[in-house]
Amino acid sequence: QGQLVESGGDSVQAGGSLRLSCAAYEYIYSRNCMGWFRQAPGKEREGVAVIGSMGSTNYVASVKGRFTISRENGKNTLYLQMNSLKPEDTAMYYCAAASYDPYCSGGFGTRFISWGQGTQGTVSS
Repeated sequence: QGQLVESGGDSVQAGGSLRLSCAAYEYIYSRNCMGWFRQAPGKEREGVAVIGSMGSTNYVASVKGRFTISRENGKNTLYLQMNSLKPEDTAMYYCAAASYDPYCSGGFGTRFISWGQGTQGTVSS
């Protein structure tokens, strides 16, 4: 089992919702910036959302108002609630954890050192 394990990916119609989860080992999750990234076929990986250990968040412009990143510290679990999904949201979604950085000091450029295997989200029109 990996240090970060994503789940929740599925195939949905445009306008639908998905909730992704990422279970983490406590020593990775605790007091660290966490983030969601995605990579569509033929495209570079992009940051979707990041969240600091105290709950501060940052989103890529294309998902603002539709996606919500959250963390449940008692369960060492990261979530990404995705609403009003569009076909362009289709991608493999990855969970990532920074190292000794509780504030996501670099935004999407924060040094993320732990990555999950990904979960596929597919949105059809």
